[in-house]
Amino acid sequence: MDLKLTKETVPVAEMICDTVQEQPVELDYILPDYCPDIFRLIRCEAVPVITESTVSGERLTYELRCDIHILYCGEDGSAVQSVEQQRTFTRTADLGKSVERPDVRITAKTDHISFRAVNKRRLDMRGAVSIKINVSGEQAQEVVSDAAGMNIQLRKMPVNYAAQRLSAVKNVRVEEDIELTAAQPDIISVINCRCSAEKCEIKLISGKLLAKGEADVELLYAGESGGEMYVEPMRFSMSYSQIIDVEGLDDSFDCSVAPEAVSCDVGVISGSDNRVLRCEAELRLSCRAVKTATVMIAEDAFSTVYPCSVEMSEIKAEQIPVVYDESIRHIVRLAEGENVPLKIYAMWSEPKNINAHIGDDGCSVAISGMLVYSMAAKESTGGIAMPDREEAFEEVIALPDNISGAEVAAEVSVRETSYDISAEGVLTAKADMAVRLSVYSSDSIRAVTNIAIDDSSRKERDGDYAIKLYFGSENEMVWDIAKRYSTSVSAIMEENDLTGDRLENGGMLLIPIVS
Repeated sequence: MDLKLTKETVPVAEMICDTVQEQPVELDYILPDYCPDIFRLIRCEAVPVITESTVSGERLTYELRCDIHILYCGEDGSAVQSVEQQRTFTRTADLGKSVERPDVRITAKTDHISFRAVNKRRLDMRGAVSIKINVSGEQAQEVVSDAAGMNIQLRKMPVNYAAQRLSAVKNVRVEEDIELTAAQPDIISVINCRCSAEKCEIKLISGKLLAKGEADVELLYAGESGGEMYVEPMRFSMSYSQIIDVEGLDDSFDCSVAPEAVSCDVGVISGSDNRVLRCEAELRLSCRAVKTATVMIAEDAFSTVYPCSVEMSEIKAEQIPVVYDESIRHIVRLAEGENVPLKIYAMWSEPKNINAHIGDDGCSVAISGMLVYSMAAKESTGGIAMPDREEAFEEVIALPDNISGAEVAAEVSVRETSYDISAEGVLTAKADMAVRLSVYSSDSIRAVTNIAIDDSSRKERDGDYAIKLYFGSENEMVWDIAKRYSTSVSAIMEENDLTGDRLENGGMLLIPIVS
């Protein structure tokens, strides 16, 4: 009987590009006539955002926008002045090969920034942004799923893989008018604004995806009441509900939507007596949908009678991660005694350089990184300062499952930052963080892609016997024993009344020889 192979075609994840690019960011700015002279610089921020990306052939093209925000005080030391500028860059990356249905992930962060006043009317800023680019695709890989004839033995395993992937991106605009309370001072100018969008709720309706969530906005504004200047914090949320059209989507897909804030503009509505703010935010909703299938794949083969050669290939089937949502808290002493500011208007924090690895016990994940604490405070001189303080943190998160041998990725965001000044004059800050852990099972699988039998000769045995005595070791695989003695797994298990594919305690075995 000839050897008959059954093969399956599996889409295999293929890494196309994994690189980091750097983009210099420079600003040489002369103040317009209506702005007061520069007396003291307070703060400079450069926030990078990837606004769009396309893949054409072997080239990735993307747009990088860098929002620059510089704060300063005029010579009269009154209201905080704000300078806002944008720099836009078009960059390309060579992928090395064309790819169908590319999965593009691009993130940007500010590496360093420095700024100075060249004179009373001129600002100079120099910095750099790093852009991490990850592009993957898929290719078809044939693997052996079954075989018959020529006394062939197969060791098979079920493999879950992404049989189909869908993606869609939708940009939405959210706006809201916010009226000040009676206790809040009139608005002179908006000093600082931060917008974030965490995970959203999703629901499949008639082949379309409904995404509902909130954009959280935190801002500082310069205010005036009774002739006295204030710096006032505000925090509010704007709701959104959007239908995302994903062609081919049905309830057999697992879906996720990642919201991201692209821009946020806040200004005073004219004619409102400086009492109403209008906030306009643009969000990008990135949808990914994966249909999972299961296939039996041969991971080893041999013939009990004939010599054979087995071709193997390392395949990487895209895995669906198991997601854990956890919370951690970081507490740090920032200042004490004379170093504590006279007044703190607001405090916030941002995580960066996040790393995650699985603990030695296989049931925990260690999260480490840096937290940048920032505050808007009143100095002893009466001026406003906005210093930063970096603090390292590391936390171990216990999980309910054993994830040994898996890979883990972590996304960390700050839900809330608070502070306290004790009776002893110690300033302590507390950051409550949300951690999303994505745990991927081992995505590297050794699969049989072809088997060749040499039927011109038969295997030689070390003796003429029907049963051989063998002493197995603890946890030894029955398959390995069967392959060593050119017999079948089923014959060994039946002869020795075994129920599992491993020898739990080792011991003596009877090895029947089959042909």
